[in-house]
Amino acid sequence: MKNQDRKQYEDDDGRTVSNMNVDGMPWYNKHRAEKKKTEQADKNTVDGVYLSGSEKRAMMGGVFAAALLVAGVFALVFFLFILFCTKVWLS
Repeated sequence: MKNQDRKQYEDDDGRTVSNMNVDGMPWYNKHRAEKKKTEQADKNTVDGVYLSGSEKRAMMGGVFAAALLVAGVFALVFFLFILFCTKVWLS
């Protein structure tokens, strides 16, 4: 079936809902798989800047430290609330 023989639907915008390019199938297209690999390689960059392994670890360490700081503040507030409840409010 050629492209000119196919029906044209008004609601078809040409986007792919599910990629059916599966290795081993008769319609498998190697060029699409290579394109997908290069797109995934582009995901390793942040705003177009490639990060090395040590830079990624440093970034994740900073994120983890910030999360621990927030968790520590919540734990301190919870501890002070329990202390207030036991010493002042319920005594």
